[in-house]
Amino acid sequence: MMNPNSHTTPTTNSPPGDLAIWVFILAELAVFGVLFAVYAFARRYNLELFDLHQQHLNRTAGLVNTVTLITSSYFVVRAVAAIKEGDAKRCGRWLWSANALGLLFILVKGVEYQHHFSQGIGLSTNLFYTFYIGMTFFHFMHVLMGMVILFVVAHKAGRGGYTASEHTGVETGASYWHMVDLVWIILFPLVYVMH
Repeated sequence: MMNPNSHTTPTTNSPPGDLAIWVFILAELAVFGVLFAVYAFARRYNLELFDLHQQHLNRTAGLVNTVTLITSSYFVVRAVAAIKEGDAKRCGRWLWSANALGLLFILVKGVEYQHHFSQGIGLSTNLFYTFYIGMTFFHFMHVLMGMVILFVVAHKAGRGGYTASEHTGVETGASYWHMVDLVWIILFPLVYVMH
């Protein structure tokens, strides 16, 4: 006999969130995939140049940003779990915390950019910096967009705009944020670490 007080979420075979976000995510992953492939190709034929200038990147800052985004993704997972339990306020708090870590990522990356630009380094310095600045700035803009999404979702959650039975917006925002995190997890070792 089934317990009438138990709450089960119906299972579906569709991905979490709105279908449109998945079309967008797949398109964005394809763009980043092409960028990563072109980077690897260019690096293969300019190995000394890439290895030399890669040494001037701040790996500690890159590692801090990696831990920051992974932690923020964990907070987003907790937000989704909270809304599935019907706790919109707690969901909102987790999302605000994830957004705060997004801001930390932006600040750390901004300090990195400021350091490079103050030394006269820019997109046209050489092929390595064209890729480094181009790819990381493209990702940087995705973090900003993700923060806007999390801001809107957190604000709505705080006002009770989501429930245990209707929380597609939370899952949609979470899916986008996880994509941003995934791209950085590939970008960091590719650009900062691999020789």
